[in-house]
This record gives sequence, structure tokens and C-alpha cells, in this order.
Amino acid sequence: MPRVKSKVARHKRRKRVLKEAKGYVGGRSKLYRTAKETVMRAKAFATAHRRKRKGDFRRLWITRLTAACRAADLTYSQFIKALKAANIGLDRKIMADLAMDDPDTFAKLIEIAKQQLGLLSPNTKKKAGKTGT
Repeated sequence: MPRVKSKVARHKRRKRVLKEAKGYVGGRSKLYRTAKETVMRAKAFATAHRRKRKGDFRRLWITRLTAACRAADLTYSQFIKALKAANIGLDRKIMADLAMDDPDTFAKLIEIAKQQLGLLSPNTKKKAGKTGT
């Protein structure tokens, strides 16, 4: 039986790894073994950080909501609790966007939350009732 050297497959594999390692410093981009190790490590980090990014964004949205709520004399936790009690199902991403891009709409959410918590005076409750919320 003839010996198989796998020239084409090996060459293709090496080319692929070295292409992925392009831009790495020193032997990490030139030498196959170190390039392969570095590429594997980079892929592991990429996978982990893709998952981590979701939590990072949630943390960012919560920080933005906290700042917007504090400006309206309300804590983040009170705000979320009140919205849940009012059956408002907006997620944190949308609310953070509203807080930044559309403060008037976010002010209405704050008003609803304060009504749920009973923090508004009777005069402001009547005004809020006329808007249909």
C-alpha cells in the first residue's frame, strides 16, 4: 500500500491557519505551530467575549436607566418594580434608548411609575388621567 503524504490537505490547512494569524507579532504570524496555538486561543477568547458582550450591554442599559431615573428622583429598582406592577413590558434596551433619544416619552414612563408607587400628588394624578395612561 502506498504512503500518503497529504500534501494538498496539509498545505491548505497551514495556509488557512497562517492567513487567520495575519497581523500577529513575530513568529505568531510566521511559524505554523505558534500561529496555530495563537489562533486557537484567539478563537476561544472570541467565543467567550461574544457571550460576555450580552451582559456588558445589559449593564450599560441599566446604568443609563439609573441615571435617567435619578434625574427624576426615583431609583432604578423602584422604577422597574412600578413598571412591572403597571404591566408595561418594555425591555431595558428600549427604555435606555427612550431615556437618551426621546426624553418626553421616558418622562411619561416615569410618571406612570410614580403613580404606581403613589409618589405623585393628587393634582398631578388628575392630569395624568386625562392622557389616557
